[in-house]
Amino acid sequence: MITLKEGDKAPAFTGTDQDGKKISLADYKGKKLVLYFYSEAGSPTCTIESCNLRDNYSLLKKNGFEVLGISPDKEATQKKFEIKYKLPFRLIADKENKITSDYGVHDMKKLFGREYMGILRTTFIVDEKGVIRKIFTKPKNKAHAEEILAEIKK
Repeated sequence: MITLKEGDKAPAFTGTDQDGKKISLADYKGKKLVLYFYSEAGSPTCTIESCNLRDNYSLLKKNGFEVLGISPDKEATQKKFEIKYKLPFRLIADKENKITSDYGVHDMKKLFGREYMGILRTTFIVDEKGVIRKIFTKPKNKAHAEEILAEIKK
């Protein structure tokens, strides 16, 4: 369950990206970050969301945002996802669900009456000081970048 709130300090993390390189929240200090969690590279909804962020990446960058995706996939799976969909941002492979658990997005889900542990698609907007400014618990997969940009204009 997501217990983090807007105004909370974003939990620090270190992980490995699709190229096998270490990456941490500290790497984004002084930058605004779109930190999006998705359940599975290549799944239909997660692909639509990732491609929307890709298609609007230059606009997000123009507004000062970096983008970082996190899922429990392996590095090789993240790399295939990056290549197939030409994703211009880094993807963390959180195979042990450490980061997803710290952010409260590794939780019970229900599909067709069956309950299972999974990733709650969620996006955290983290400011330059590492503070969570906005949480999207049900991101609009086809218009996620647009809803992020609309939020910052408020």
